[in-house]
Amino acid sequence: MRRRLPPLNALRTFEAAARLGKMTSAAEELSVTPGAVSRQVRQLELSLGVDLFEGTKNKPQLTTAGKELLPQLTAALDQIDAAVGRVRDTATGTLDVSCFSTFTAKWLIPRLFDFNSTYPDIKIRLSSPVPGADPGRDRYDVMITAEQDVIGEPENTVLLFPERLGIVLSPALAARLQLTDLNSIFSHPLLHTRTRPDAWANWADAVGYRNTPLTGLEYEHYYFTLEAAIAGLGICVAPWHLVADDIRLGRLVAPFGFYPSRYVYLAKRSAQHSKKLELFCAWLARLAGQDGPPGPA
Repeated sequence: MRRRLPPLNALRTFEAAARLGKMTSAAEELSVTPGAVSRQVRQLELSLGVDLFEGTKNKPQLTTAGKELLPQLTAALDQIDAAVGRVRDTATGTLDVSCFSTFTAKWLIPRLFDFNSTYPDIKIRLSSPVPGADPGRDRYDVMITAEQDVIGEPENTVLLFPERLGIVLSPALAARLQLTDLNSIFSHPLLHTRTRPDAWANWADAVGYRNTPLTGLEYEHYYFTLEAAIAGLGICVAPWHLVADDIRLGRLVAPFGFYPSRYVYLAKRSAQHSKKLELFCAWLARLAGQDGPPGPA
């Protein structure tokens, strides 16, 4: 039998507006504008040939037809949501993970082999973040980022590790410069990053250094800055988790250790229940807990 249904998006929009009692509340839940909610409701009314709301725009009231439609529509949408959830709630499929590029290259990708070996049916699709993106609104399942002054553990967020900053340079350059104390650093070439212009200032705050670090060579991305340090072009400030593998492999040294900054690395996850998402977030937390930095020298 062919179903004679009005537009499903209009039904969903009406249900949110009727259940919440306000167009603005429905707009917030659906991540659209109040005007878009009004247009969808009007489209549904025209499709059905009846008014569903009456009264003013500020205080709309359900008509008799609206009151009759709401409970059955809510139940139907709940059934659809449950059915979709049962299909989605599997340890297979693809997760969209957004992460800034240097962390992706230096920390996440080198460790994904472990995840892929453990969960071969879950595919991780990586991308760089879009400014203003939100996993609750956009297509990402997980967004890994770093934020300052995080208090507690926000909802739908996995705290990974506090950032620790240290001075790093190549072993060959370290042998040639023979750095003896913090003041001895600033008579040598310093490396900076345009996307993290406050790195040296953050490090100075962390170690209690009162002088202003001098300017030096600037690179477009942190990845370029780290490669320049590995090549012996100068000294840079770097978070432990971006240089951990390079230090273990002997490509960089950190003569003064690492100090806590105000940043915290965290994974913001979609609120949608998903078994594969739970597995990935648990894996992230486990790997993060195993990868602590050395303390101050």
